[in-house]
Parts: sequence; C-alpha cells; structure tokens
Amino acid sequence: MIGGAPASVVRETGSQIPVEASEGAFSLAAVKRESRWLSQFAEDVNSQAGEDGILAMALSLLPDRNRCCIEFGAWDGRRYSNTCNLVERHRYTAVLIEGDASRYKELRSAYPRKDRAIFIHAYVGWSSENGLDAILSPHSVPRNPDLLSIDVDGNDYHIWRAIEHTRPKLVLIEYNPTMANGVEFIQPADAGCNQGNSPASLVILGREKGYELIAATRLNLLFVDGQYYPLFHIPDNSLEAMRDDPPDHVFCGYDGTVFVQGAVGARWHRMWLSQRDVQVLPRALRRYPPAYNALQRFVLSCYRMLPGRGLAGRGRPSPESNHAAVERRRMESSVPRDIS
Repeated sequence: MIGGAPASVVRETGSQIPVEASEGAFSLAAVKRESRWLSQFAEDVNSQAGEDGILAMALSLLPDRNRCCIEFGAWDGRRYSNTCNLVERHRYTAVLIEGDASRYKELRSAYPRKDRAIFIHAYVGWSSENGLDAILSPHSVPRNPDLLSIDVDGNDYHIWRAIEHTRPKLVLIEYNPTMANGVEFIQPADAGCNQGNSPASLVILGREKGYELIAATRLNLLFVDGQYYPLFHIPDNSLEAMRDDPPDHVFCGYDGTVFVQGAVGARWHRMWLSQRDVQVLPRALRRYPPAYNALQRFVLSCYRMLPGRGLAGRGRPSPESNHAAVERRRMESSVPRDIS
C-alpha cells in the first residue's frame, strides 16, 4: 500500500532503480510512476504492446526458473506472440496450443525453433475435459511453468478461472481495453462469444487465485504468483495505480444532450459514433426539465411513448488501422461539433 512503501528500494535487476518518496506521502503521479516501473522495459520483438521487454525483465527476478512457457492461441507462433522472444533470445521451451486447423498446420511448419517447442492442436476451454489441465496432462510439462500467456479474444477469464493444477509463476492475460477501471464485466462463458472481460474482473479473479498485478499494457495484464510479489517492490498495485482509464466517454448534460468524448464505437469493426448518433432527445427537447414550458412537457410525454425513439445507431466507418483510428477519433473529439 502507498503508506507502507519504503523511501528507497534497490531492485535486483542488474542496475539500481530507486523508488523516490517524500517523508510522508507520494503524489499520485509518483505512485503511478514507481508502481509501473516494469513498463520502462517495454519492447516489442513479436509482441504488440511492449510485452516482450516487460516479460523478460519480470522473469529475470524470479528464482527457480524452469524456462518453460505456455501460449494459446498460438497462431503461427510468431505473429503477436508473447513467447517467441523468450524461445529465440532466452532459450525457453514453449508449449504452443492452437485450435484452428489451418493455423495449427502453419504453426507446425513455420515455427523457427521446433527443437524447443511442444505443439498441441486443441481449443482450450473451461471444463474438466477441455481445460488447460486436461490438455497438458499427456505431455511432460512442469506444473509451475514460468509463464502462461492467455489470449483467446473473449473467454480468457473463464479459462484462467478453471485452471487448478497448473500454477504458472507469471500469467499474462488479455483484457478489453475499452473498459474503465471501475467496470466489472465478465462475458458469458460461451465459445461463440467474443466480448472480452474488464481489467477489474481479472484483477479480482487473480486475487482469488493468489496472484498479484505487477504490470499493465494497453492490451494485457501481467500477474505474478503471490509468493513472488515482494520481489517486485511495487508501492501500489491497485488497478487505478497501474493503468490509466481510457479517455473515451459518453456522458449527459443536465439538458439531456448526450456527449461523446474520444473514440467510442465498435472499435474492432472500425465504426465510430458521433454525438449526433447517440442523442436520445430531439433538439427541441434538449432543455433543462425545470425550465420546460407546458408545450415542451406535453411533447416530452408523447415522445417517451414513441417506439424506437433516439439512438440512430449510425456508425461512421474508418479505413484506418484500429490504433490510428482510435487516436484520430480522440483528437477530433476535442473540437466542438454541431450535434443537431
């Protein structure tokens, strides 16, 4: 916790990284900076959001490493992989699990270090028959691998929750980056559902399983087995300290005007909402209700009874990459727009 953080800590990383504190308190910015110290090692070799560098640094602090890592869905083992760098540069052995038949074929043929890989063709689920424990049982895999990377675009929460016998030292798990830190959301346990889970829900699950949050990228949360957490000297690992809320919001004025701030919409489809799209009231009724005249009160009562009122639902398409479109939408949203 913040109040119990030491004034200065020297981490065993090969270099000294001081944790600076005043006599009595941290500023919020200082707490975030010191709590996120792993992020300064962010580097992408195959990963998407700095995970390669963060993982290498985190693993270097762990004792009794067995140099085994597990990843699913593995795809071709290189594209957006969180384990390929460990195999290539740090002599890890990877257990690569892929359920799609064509991708599994590509994985087997294209993976660069077949001598340090175990390939498994399976979809990882959350039942006793198809959970990770069952899938790994026929193979010679350590019960406590150094790293487990979970990225299945939806049911990540349910898969991790179902794991009982495999106890990785580090767990890297994908979350839905559009969700604020205060949101608790778990998608249905449905193989055909791809909605994602909120970071808050994953932090709660991690604590239930004895894991502590040590880093957050824009796509993944990194947890460590609680017995190793003191090695990381993190002043405050609350989600609020470790991750900034996305600057994308929908909010309402007293007069009923709905505002869109940032990039709001069907992000993975690159369809974006404008403020005009989300208005629930016609322009004539966007007034503070106590200031309504008799006619406006009557019109509002009638409007409430209309079927299909408001929310035009018109998304604005974008040909850009998802990341570029998000940044552009956030910049555009800072400019006042006509929302008639």
